[in-house]
Amino acid sequence: MQKLSPIRSKKMEIVQPTDSPAKARILAVDDDERNLLAIDELLSPLAEVVTVQSGEEALRCLLKQDFAVILLDVLMPGLDGYETAALIRQREQSKRTPLIFLTAINKEDAHMLRGYDAGAVDYVFKPFDPVMLRSKVAVFVELHEKTLEIQRNAIAEQALLAKALQAEKQKLEAERSLRTAEERQEAILGSLPVCFHARAAEPPFAARFVTKGVERLTGFPPERLTSDPRFGLSRVHPDDLPKVREALLAAKATGSYTCEFRWQCADGKYRIFLDQGVVSKGADGRRPEILGTLLDITERRELENQLLKTQRLDAIGKLTGGLAHDFNNLLAAILSGLGLLERHATLDNQGKQIVELTRRSAKQGAELVTRMLAFSRRQNLRPAAVRLAALGDTMNGLVAPVLGGLIRFEWMVDNSVWPAHVDVGQLELALMNLVFNARDAMASGGTITVHAQNRTITAASEDLTAGDYVVLTVKDTGAGIPPDVLARVVEPFFTTKPLGKGTGLGLSTVDGFMKQSGGSLRIISAVGRGTSMELWLPRSAELPADNAAEFDAEPVMGEAEKALPSLLLIDDSSSLRQLTAESLRQRGFAVTCAAGGAEALAIIERTPHDFDVIVTDFAMPLVSGVEVIRFARNLRSNWPAVMITGYADADAIANRPPDVPLVNKPFREKDLIENILRVNAAYAIS
Repeated sequence: MQKLSPIRSKKMEIVQPTDSPAKARILAVDDDERNLLAIDELLSPLAEVVTVQSGEEALRCLLKQDFAVILLDVLMPGLDGYETAALIRQREQSKRTPLIFLTAINKEDAHMLRGYDAGAVDYVFKPFDPVMLRSKVAVFVELHEKTLEIQRNAIAEQALLAKALQAEKQKLEAERSLRTAEERQEAILGSLPVCFHARAAEPPFAARFVTKGVERLTGFPPERLTSDPRFGLSRVHPDDLPKVREALLAAKATGSYTCEFRWQCADGKYRIFLDQGVVSKGADGRRPEILGTLLDITERRELENQLLKTQRLDAIGKLTGGLAHDFNNLLAAILSGLGLLERHATLDNQGKQIVELTRRSAKQGAELVTRMLAFSRRQNLRPAAVRLAALGDTMNGLVAPVLGGLIRFEWMVDNSVWPAHVDVGQLELALMNLVFNARDAMASGGTITVHAQNRTITAASEDLTAGDYVVLTVKDTGAGIPPDVLARVVEPFFTTKPLGKGTGLGLSTVDGFMKQSGGSLRIISAVGRGTSMELWLPRSAELPADNAAEFDAEPVMGEAEKALPSLLLIDDSSSLRQLTAESLRQRGFAVTCAAGGAEALAIIERTPHDFDVIVTDFAMPLVSGVEVIRFARNLRSNWPAVMITGYADADAIANRPPDVPLVNKPFREKDLIENILRVNAAYAIS
């Protein structure tokens, strides 16, 4: 038989039940004997230390003994700390025993929140500080001992009442002792972030006793709650009041209650409280009362909501990014096929209409992918210095035809505003989204005004860093947005429009675009008074480029004397590769195809002088487009290249050589050819 270790032997010696232990007990649970020896040595002067090495052994001890506090290791074989804590809290005898988690890892907020949800009152990280551990445990040991002391004093007081002459004297002594114990206990409880209270079990559930901790939680002194029977419930948020009343009324039948609600504190702000309690017979033994605890969980709920929002946004972004590449490949193939069909087939009016409707549907699919990438902040932006006043003619031309005669559109942006650092194409789309939302909010007509101003932020806020910004505001005179809707309008897929009238991606797209651009979307609205949508754009450190200096691509057709460059086309999508190659060949290009990066490397290494320009997809199995270009330029420096992509991580695409243009799928044939000619011409000049 295996010999028991000293730790296990000690445990076995003290597991026998006792009615009144000489001192409080501490249960230490850890699968490492060295940690148990250290805990025993450190805490034995405070209380009797019981040590076990697994969650199962701890549960067996709790069947036979009571403990002042339990020290519980998080990571253990078999039942881990979280599972053991959950089982401990399920037992009536041990569900209120304080739990302190011991851990060497898992310091993240998510793990700590899980521990607190499992019932922990504190965390101690290994290697632990002896003084800190001893002081934390001492609080609960003393609280346990004082509780036992109060119970013993109460029994003694009842016995003394039966005696004659000594009864009064002993009663006074017991009362003095009890008051001393209560003062100490109040001091200990005052150090905890929780309020203890007693209230009537009947409406209006008047507060009879409240600890001083309530002032730290709410800003009101205890007397404010106990002096007015209706004060407590009067501060509960109107939306939460019915469920609070229901929970308190049900407590008399069930014996306990738990409710979570928003409560208006002294500063006028609502905070979230968790109120838990049990029904007692009351001080007079006749009128039942509710004894409970009030815990401020505002920060906990905010962290949970923030974590859920981040996880949801990340999940949608990953899903969108994974689908975008393949989806855009399909759309690009459809659009290329439609172009070839129009070139080769003689179509009647109905056939042309069908082709045009199909093309329009494909473009709408591409736009939907772009919107999803925008609100998940994964789209590829090309920010540059933009003079906002110059967008007036474009915006008037885009929105005026669709606003109707009842709505007036005013562009009030002049050259006094700073240039903004932003992707101008995406900014135009964002403005159109906001203008169309404003139009929908003014069914009876009104005015949409766009104006701008220069703003400087000296101290960083939640959504913006310190610096200079241009604030572009779209203001309407519509119905306004109710506060409960305003809190959700930027959530993806949230819409107040009828089914089929909106995707719920409009404002979430704008919000994602602004955050990705280093700015912010701020919404100011009042019901019946209209809404202002503020786009906070970072100020550009550069001056806007002269539009007249933009590159004018050479025409493809009509100049037979100029030889077109030969191309190496690389794409792992078979259908898109074939359709793109056929389209380029019909424009006069000599095209060689490769089905992936690995095949392209073999062709380039074998015949490096047979191709003038490399046209490659970015995301391909084994070898990416960036790796193909870098390999080719080891053989011929500054080899002309164009990169096409359905979607890839923006940081990864940014690693491509700076002279390689990026063409997004689904692309127009004209855009692809212009970029091919541009890089070929630049190479010829160099």
